[in-house]
Amino acid sequence: MIRNQRRIDIGLIVATTLIATVTRGASVLAEDSHLRQGYAFSEAAAKENLAALERTIPDAAAWEARATKIRENIFRGAKLDHLPPPCPFNPIRHSKREFDGYSVENVALEVLPGFFMTGNLYLPLEFDDRIPGVLAPHGHRENKRRLESTQKRSAAMARMGAVVFAWDMLGYGESKPCQHKHPQALRIQTYSSLRAVDFLLSLGLVDETRLAATGASGGGTQTFVLSAIDPRIDVSAPVVQVSAHFYGGCICESGMPVHVHDDLETNNVEFAACFAPKPLLLVSNGKDWTKNTPQVEYPYVQRVYGLLGAEQNVENAHFADEGHDYGPSKRKSVYRFFAKHLDLDLTKIQDSTGEIDESFVTVLPLKDLAVFNATHPRPAHEVKTCEDVWPLLEAE
Repeated sequence: MIRNQRRIDIGLIVATTLIATVTRGASVLAEDSHLRQGYAFSEAAAKENLAALERTIPDAAAWEARATKIRENIFRGAKLDHLPPPCPFNPIRHSKREFDGYSVENVALEVLPGFFMTGNLYLPLEFDDRIPGVLAPHGHRENKRRLESTQKRSAAMARMGAVVFAWDMLGYGESKPCQHKHPQALRIQTYSSLRAVDFLLSLGLVDETRLAATGASGGGTQTFVLSAIDPRIDVSAPVVQVSAHFYGGCICESGMPVHVHDDLETNNVEFAACFAPKPLLLVSNGKDWTKNTPQVEYPYVQRVYGLLGAEQNVENAHFADEGHDYGPSKRKSVYRFFAKHLDLDLTKIQDSTGEIDESFVTVLPLKDLAVFNATHPRPAHEVKTCEDVWPLLEAE
């Protein structure tokens, strides 16, 4: 893709590529041999697989060819390779409130005819010219878009000078009518992520060269998948999810054949590496499947960045004594990384000693962040069943 081709038809992102293969270690596979789900490999086998892959990628040209093939297979495996033209958003926006350095409002977007994405839009109170945009997907928990940790990171980045859009994961919160564990959940989640990028760019506020994505757990999966396939993303920070041996524990992450095709086998580490040479932060911890990141996943990604002459653009923030969350220390690492690469103002969220301080954030109750309520009912033309959604994703 041409680097400065920013406003694109998402149906044209799919690229052609060369055939690449990988030797597979001993593994526990899903019933469908084209799926890699959950703990698909032992930690030792996953490490061996990455070592075998390294031997097939001697230089930048070899990696770029492989990365193109990986992107193509994500589109093909997720059934996003023949999309209809994007429909108008017909946005519903209301209840804008101003707080200490930022505002938040409730938003619904018609990403497919009759299918709505629900979320919250955070803005700095003062800004000049175009500002960065941040996509903020979340992981597997009811109403997580409206929980304290999501509100804090969204508000903090807005106060630093970014537009932030946080939206409901499929089937959670106000996202209807699809149940989350539908066999094609990955398809609609990925399409929705692409449309979230469209939405930020449609606002007329966002600098098209400063777009970022970050989320934890299932939000981390959404982050690295979006970052791999959409050239409009400039900075990426998947949190507690990039693993060589764990492929995601939910059907929304690994329920479609995005990792394996007849002429390709890949993994989530390579999905993350597909972002090279652009700035990438891997955030990991010692108590989940990212515990080996400093010794296994990060060195592989570092090597890819090295092949492209961009070693300075990839970092790992590892918290050995922490667990699976997007907690304060992890948020702080992302704030610093985004300030560095998006030209955000970190001083806006620092105290007099230079420490990051989120105490300025007003954490709102769930009801205040809801898009649909008695005053703003769900649209009458909203699709009624999940099966009504899938035909909308097919090109005519």
